Order: sequence, then C-alpha cells, then structure tokens
Amino acid sequence: MSLAALLEKLPIPIVQAPMAYASAADMALAVSRAGGLGSLPAAPIAPAEIGLAVAALKAQTDAPFAVNLLMTPPSAPSPQEVESALARLAPWYAEVGAPLPAALHQYGQDFTAQLEALTQAAPPVASFAFSVLSKAQVEALHRAGTYVVGTANTVAEARAWAEAGADGICAQGSEAGGHRGNFLAEIDASLVGTMALVVTVRQAVDLPVIAAGGIMDGRGVAAALALGASAAQMGTAFLLADQAVNGAVWQAAIRKATDDPTRLTRAFTGRYARGLENRFMREMRAVEDDVPAYPVQGVLTGPMRRAAEAAGNQELMVLWAGQAVKLAGPGDAGELMRRWWAEAGETARALAARTGASPPRP
Repeated sequence: MSLAALLEKLPIPIVQAPMAYASAADMALAVSRAGGLGSLPAAPIAPAEIGLAVAALKAQTDAPFAVNLLMTPPSAPSPQEVESALARLAPWYAEVGAPLPAALHQYGQDFTAQLEALTQAAPPVASFAFSVLSKAQVEALHRAGTYVVGTANTVAEARAWAEAGADGICAQGSEAGGHRGNFLAEIDASLVGTMALVVTVRQAVDLPVIAAGGIMDGRGVAAALALGASAAQMGTAFLLADQAVNGAVWQAAIRKATDDPTRLTRAFTGRYARGLENRFMREMRAVEDDVPAYPVQGVLTGPMRRAAEAAGNQELMVLWAGQAVKLAGPGDAGELMRRWWAEAGETARALAARTGASPPRP
C-alpha cells in the first residue's frame, strides 16, 4: 500500500497536526480511532523515549498514526550570543520574578539520535519539518515500513522532498499556527496561502498533498479536498478539545480571541511562528531579528514562559494559534472529527446543488 492509498482509505480524511505542548498521545489516539490520522509530536521527546512512545501507540490502536520530528541541527551558540540574549530577556524575567537561566552545553534534542530511534520504532507514518531528509534517511524509513511526509511552505520545498523520495507533502499555508516549516527561502518568500500552495504543489509534484493552515471546520475540509488535497490537516481547531494539553491559560486566551488576533514572531523561540499577539511579541518586535536561532532562544525563554503561565500571565507566554482561531470549540477530539466530516458532506452537497453537479458519494 502507498501513502496515497492509506489516506484514501481513511474514513475521515483529517490529519491532526502535531502540536508540541498542546497535543500528545491521547489526542493522536482519539483522532486515529475516530477514522483520521492522529499525530504525536516527538520533537521534545528524548531519543531513548521515542521507541517506547511509538510502541505504546501501536499497543493501543491498529489504526494508522503519524509521529513528527523537527529537523534542527546541533546548536552551539557563542558565550557572547547567549550573554546578549539573556541581557535582552532580563527585564522580562524580573517581571515574572524568575531567575535568569544558565548557559547550557546542549540546546534541544539530538535530531540524528531522534531520527535513528524513530526509524527503529517504525511508526506507520513519520512527518518532518524545518528541513529535508537525505535520500538515504528516507530509504531507511521505507525499509522499516514507514511512510514519509515532508512539510513544505513553497513549491520548491515540495520538489526537494519529492526528490528525496518522500511519500507525501504537507503543504503548510501561511495561515497555519505554530512554527513555520520554511527551509529554502526567507520568511517573506515563504508565506504562501493554503489555497494557492495546495494547487501549485499538486501541479508540481506527483505525490499526495495534505493541506494545512486555517482549516477550522468541515467547510475548510471540503475546500481542501476540492483543491485536490488527499487530506486536510487541522491543529488550531483541536486546541480546545478534551484531549488538548495546552493548559487553562492558553485556552482562555483562545476563548477570548478577537477577529484577527494572530501575528508571526521569532521572539519566543528564534524561529518564526504564528500565535495570538501579546505584549512580549509587540515589544520584542524591534529586536526579534537579533535573538539566537531556534532552538536556543526557545530554551532561554522557557523558564520565563513557564513562570508566566503559572501566574496566569498571557502576555509573556507562547499562545500558538492559526488564523480563524475564533472558530475553535470544545469537545472530544473524535466527536469534533465526526462533526467536521458531517459538515464537509453538507458543504459538498450544497456546492453540488449550486453547480448543478451530482452530489458525491457519502
């Protein structure tokens, strides 16, 4: 079977976006059991724990699921870079009453070791963002029985993944919440909307495409499928689900979100990401180009963000969310999936009536 066939066989062609610190194994299981493709965000997981996490998922469901890694090279910032970053953050740490963190010998997990552990664990699907695997790495995953999905923000990135041997492309539109996956062009050249990105990637590569970014309900799912996507990826739509682990403070911010509340920032982690705008984002904007690259800045702001969350202070913590976040609602993840798929069917039937076409099969 191919990845295209796997996606075609899904009872509900919805992929749950892997959202570190917002989703975990329980959400992935709920989505997969409901007929979609759940995703486990493994970027924060130590290499030694990845095999156990994948084995636990396999033991709890026969349905397919995905595991996601973020491709981050080893980071070795200079002492001067860390010192400057901490000086920039000192007033914010003082505001939350937390001590500045010490410089570390290692920032983030070892991706090479994570990838080796993931390959050995052999999940049904593995997805990646921030760069592109080598052909040898893709072939190793294939030998283990794992399909490979690469995240692309541009057509050029989709072609790079196709040349590496990937089985599918996650086309991440500019509307998507959380970190941008761009790796071939700067941010300004990588903000293609979901609609335009899906149709141009479909034209450029002969691989199944998963549409991601701003898809919040069944209408968005139907639109993604109408554009030629094999599935729709939804992340922000799950942030108020029963299985979400993003916490009460983050969820409260989502519930009171205004009409167009999200902005891009690299101030929190050193890599551009979309979230609900707050004071830290606004006041750091003038210097955000100076902060250390991901994951160093993210590690250095980590204690500050955790202290802010403990104090209920939304202004100094990450609140990742995509556009149309106001459409997020509560409920069991599986029930949300079934509701969205019913909405997608209603949308398709209404469109068929409008165009005079025969309605699709249910």
